[in-house]
Amino acid sequence: MTDNTTAIQVSPNKRYSQYFWRSWAIQDSWNYERQMNMGFLYGIAPTIDRLYPDENDPEQVAKRKEAYERHMAFYNCTPQTSAFVLGLASSMEEEYARDPENFDPETINAVKTSLMGPLSGIGDSFFQGTIRTIAFGLGTALAMQGSILGPVLAMVISAAFSVPITWYAGKFGYEMGNSFLERLQSGAMEKIMYACGIVGLMAIGGMVATLIGITTPLTFSEGTVVLQDILNGIVPMVLDLGAVMGMYYLIKRNVKTTWMLAICILGGIALSAFGLLA
Repeated sequence: MTDNTTAIQVSPNKRYSQYFWRSWAIQDSWNYERQMNMGFLYGIAPTIDRLYPDENDPEQVAKRKEAYERHMAFYNCTPQTSAFVLGLASSMEEEYARDPENFDPETINAVKTSLMGPLSGIGDSFFQGTIRTIAFGLGTALAMQGSILGPVLAMVISAAFSVPITWYAGKFGYEMGNSFLERLQSGAMEKIMYACGIVGLMAIGGMVATLIGITTPLTFSEGTVVLQDILNGIVPMVLDLGAVMGMYYLIKRNVKTTWMLAICILGGIALSAFGLLA
């Protein structure tokens, strides 16, 4: 068991700096299978290493590997708001290290999953849809006049919002996590995990409905019966759901990502060529 006498202590500013700087690198190892998971692990690795610092202790080494593997799960969120998730997940990892008997580590990923959707919606709308549009709109106007201040202004305006929000997001996430976990009672964690699981599934369901667009152009009775309308009447976007469940089945069968991409690409081309899918 790891306790406060074993974990390496650091100043709050150093802790928040790690959330801040490492959240900027969260997309450097982006991949199709789990997207930002490696970047998130990079962000939380210093916390895990502080909690289990003794490389000669087999129990601590096992706990460290367990934490690394836990944070290799799927993750995708706006980088600026990811600092908040890093702070919150770090405080939960510390609580688990202090009291592993009464803290369920699966709650950590459940909370991460539940936060991805809301924070991505807020972060993408604010940083990508609003701030970037304003910053580069003004910058482009100056650049078209031949002014070197165009790109400089765009970067300054972007940083003026991104830098302080990212810093305080990590700080607030960690501090809120600590105060929140202190108030939890024995049976509350299961309810929190259950609620987070529901929110996470809703986020995944929303991604299926908005990011996948599989339809069929098939018609019968000289075009009077449209198969897609019939399918939508039974279950809206049932083809999208079927494709996702098919990929899920392949994942459970340990099919490699390369083969899954090949199936999607070649299968999509073939089904489209035969007129089965649009």
